[in-house]
Amino acid sequence: MAALPELHFLMVPQAAQGHIIPMVDVARLIAARGPRVTVITTPVNAARNRATVDGARRAGLPLELVELSLSGPQHGLPEGIETVDQLTGQELGMYIRFFQATWNLAGPLEEYIRALPRLLGVCLVADLCNPWTAAVCERLGIPRLVMHCPSAYFQLAVNCLTAHGVYDRVDEMEPFEVPGFPVRAVGSKATLRGFFQYPGIEKQYRDALDAEATADGLLFNTFRGIEGTFIDAYAAALGKKTWAVGRTCASSTMADDADSKAGRGKPADVDAGHIASWLDARPPASVLYVSFGSIAQLTAKQFAKLARGLEASGRPFVWAIKEAKADAAVRALLDEEGFEARVKDRALLVRGWAPQVTILSHPAVGGFLTHCGWNGALETLSLGVPTLTWPTIADQFCSEQLLVDVLGVGVRSGVKIPPPCTSPRRPRGCRWRAATWRRRSPS
Repeated sequence: MAALPELHFLMVPQAAQGHIIPMVDVARLIAARGPRVTVITTPVNAARNRATVDGARRAGLPLELVELSLSGPQHGLPEGIETVDQLTGQELGMYIRFFQATWNLAGPLEEYIRALPRLLGVCLVADLCNPWTAAVCERLGIPRLVMHCPSAYFQLAVNCLTAHGVYDRVDEMEPFEVPGFPVRAVGSKATLRGFFQYPGIEKQYRDALDAEATADGLLFNTFRGIEGTFIDAYAAALGKKTWAVGRTCASSTMADDADSKAGRGKPADVDAGHIASWLDARPPASVLYVSFGSIAQLTAKQFAKLARGLEASGRPFVWAIKEAKADAAVRALLDEEGFEARVKDRALLVRGWAPQVTILSHPAVGGFLTHCGWNGALETLSLGVPTLTWPTIADQFCSEQLLVDVLGVGVRSGVKIPPPCTSPRRPRGCRWRAATWRRRSPS
C-alpha cells in the first residue's frame, strides 16, 4: 500500500494586520498537527510576522515564510507600501492601485507552486480578500480553502443583505433590519458594508464572490461557543463545508511562547517586560487598555477629547497611540501641551504597536476601549475582559452588535456611523454631506 503524500498547506493572507495575524496563528495550529505549512506574503509583512514564525520553528514546528515581491510602483504605489495600514488616510484611488498590485501576485505565486517538488498533498488556504488565488489553483489542480478573518456574524449579515437585494434599494444612512438573520440586527449601508463594496473595485467584489462559490471549503476565525448559529447559517446559505478554527489567539501553540505572544503581528514598539512590570504594580482589574488597531484613525479633535476624558477619569490606563509616530498634532498634545507629563504617574503611553495579548491577559487590566476589530474582539472574549466599544468601519459595527447585543460583554460609547476619516476617502466628484455619500451633479 502506497504511503500517503506529505501534506503541505500554503497560507496566503490578505496584506492587512487584522488578516495576517489570524492566518499566521492558524498556520501554527496546522503545523502543530504535523503538516508542513508555508505562509506566503510580501517582504514587509514577512518582517512583521517573523518573530511568531521563528518562535514556532524554535518549538519544532514545520512552519516557514516565503516572500513574494509586490509590484507596487508599477501600479502607482510608493516603494515599500505593502500593507493596508500603510494606506490610512489615502484617497480611494490609492486603495484601488493597492488591490491591483495585490492581484498581480498571481504570477509569482504560481511560479513558486510549480517549483515545489510535488503538488500531490498541497492545499492552498486563501484569505477571502485574495480571490486571485482561485485561477492559480484551478490551473494547477490543487484544492483551495477560503478563510474569513472577520466574524461569521458580519459575513452572514452581508450575505443576507446581498441575497435580499437590500443594498440596491436603500440610501447610505437609511436604517433597516437585516432580513433572514438569526437575531434582530439593525444597521445601514454605512455600518453593514461588505469588503470591496466601494466605487471602483466592483471587479474585485465579483472575483471574491466567485472565488468563495468555487472554494472547496471555508474557514472562520471564530469559535462555535459564540458564533455557532451564524456559522451554520452561512454554511447552509453557501452549501459549503465550514470549519471554525478560532480562538487562534488562545491556542496552546501560543500560550507558552511569551516572545511570540508579545510580537504577534509585528514587533512591539515598547518592551513587553516593561509593560508587564508596570501592570504588576496596579491592583487587579483597575487598568483600562485603549487601542484602535492598525487602520482606524481618530481625528485630532477626537484624540484630544479622548485624552481629556482619560485624564479626567482619574483611572490608570495603557494607551497604544500609533498616531504618535506620524501625526504632529498628536505629538504636540502629548509633549508640548503636557498630557503625558500630567498622567505619567497612572498612565503608560505606547507610541506605536503594543503587545496586545500580553496586556489583555494581565490581571490588572479590567477593561478594553476598542474599535471592535475582530482580532481584538476575540482576544478580549478569550481573556474575559469587558469592552467599551468605539467602532470605525463596517465590520466593526457588526462586532459591536455581537459583543453588546448578543453576548452582553460590552458597553457602547455611542458611535453610530463611520466618520469619513476612518474609511477610504471618497472618490473625486463626491462630497460628504449629512454623513452620507452624495454624487455631485455634472453641473
